[in-house]
Amino acid sequence: MRRPMQRVLAKSFVLLSFIGILDAGYITMEAFTGGTVVCPLVGGCNEVLQSPYAQIFGYPVALYGLIFYFSIFILSFLYLDRGNKYVFTVLTFLPALGFLFTLWFLYLQAFVIKAYCFYCLISAGLSTILFALALWASVQIARNKTPLQPSD
Repeated sequence: MRRPMQRVLAKSFVLLSFIGILDAGYITMEAFTGGTVVCPLVGGCNEVLQSPYAQIFGYPVALYGLIFYFSIFILSFLYLDRGNKYVFTVLTFLPALGFLFTLWFLYLQAFVIKAYCFYCLISAGLSTILFALALWASVQIARNKTPLQPSD
């Protein structure tokens, strides 16, 4: 990949992860303050967010999503600044992990809880796009057999 493409990829990660921070941050804040999530369009947010599957080890799933998006956000900036290939490797691994969790949570919403959370679906879309971009970048690197170089 050329330098302009590297910048586009990293900026895409920054933008998508920022939207994810806002999305997961809202649900996390409501979970910790005991607020009710306003759920536009699909109306199943409270069923999903109050289900037994909404927590892992006593913490809201949204908190893990917030950490996921914040990690990608910070690592993207770090990659833009340093161009470190190891940072890029982590940036390609994290979205894959997030995508696997996305598939699990979509399964739970569709077949177990039988309700959909608008914000969870937004997160699923973001996670899927991040995964697709990371996969595409990994394929490009494998084809070129060269690590990404630092951007200008």
